[in-house]
Amino acid sequence: MARKEYEIVIIGGGPAGLAAGLYAARARRKTVLLEKGVIGGQIALTEIVENYPGIPSINGFDLAQAMLNQAESYGLEVEYAETTGIEQDGRLWLVHTAEDEYVAKALIVTAGADYNKLGVPGEERLTGRGVSYCATCDAAFFKEQHVVVVGGGDAALDEGLFTTRFADKVTVIHRRDKLRAGAILQERAFANPKMEFVWNTVVTEVLGEDAVTGVRLQNRETGEESTMEIAAVFVFIGQHPNTGFLGGLVPVDEGGHALVSEWMETELPGLYVAGDARRNSARQVVSSAGDGATAAIAAEHYLANTFGE
Repeated sequence: MARKEYEIVIIGGGPAGLAAGLYAARARRKTVLLEKGVIGGQIALTEIVENYPGIPSINGFDLAQAMLNQAESYGLEVEYAETTGIEQDGRLWLVHTAEDEYVAKALIVTAGADYNKLGVPGEERLTGRGVSYCATCDAAFFKEQHVVVVGGGDAALDEGLFTTRFADKVTVIHRRDKLRAGAILQERAFANPKMEFVWNTVVTEVLGEDAVTGVRLQNRETGEESTMEIAAVFVFIGQHPNTGFLGGLVPVDEGGHALVSEWMETELPGLYVAGDARRNSARQVVSSAGDGATAAIAAEHYLANTFGE
């Protein structure tokens, strides 16, 4: 197992990690970014990004590649490996992968979060083509159309209410007979003339070839199956941050998101968590990029003050 030494190691290649890499590399810090999958994370699966300031419309994968190319032009190194664990070694951080061990003076975790999925036929194939996990990102594409929101918590109603600004009708499909969302959100949802509710029902298949055209439904009580013609499926059944490798080193909330300061600092010197892996993230490309830049600036100050470099 090779031992590789860096000033800054970044775990995760989404917008937060790429922005952190850009700022760290421009500060002339020897920096490596570790990514287990595809550069860009969730935005790499997004057909069109229209809410990144200064860029009216761009394919998500292309945006991620532009971020990567810019960071690499300043010297950021990128290696494709999955982090299996981290540990402290005095003032240093050790990052373990299956093949190598990375030694860092500062560690920035931007591993993001994965949305919980329905796990039904058609969902993965049509992601970015009508299947979405972010109404704030995609609702505007479905003006005056009928869409479905799956879920019954705060996120489902909050995003569903947002979607009514664009869609002609929003049908909320929930597997139980009552919602889990807060009372105020429920009152707003029930009062909204564009929102309808289907209870005790699950989505068993997303229909469509090149784009979503409908969903297949099943009533959990009667077993009765039906189909519904719609243009989009917004799934809000929770998410899980990719923070398992932290191994209890830092405090997290009940969902596993790390608790950090406004500078993305954890309780442990030299360890930062930014983007969707932290508590109260806005889960947007622009906010994640801002998080990453903030973490890199904080790490730069830490290196200068701690190591005198």
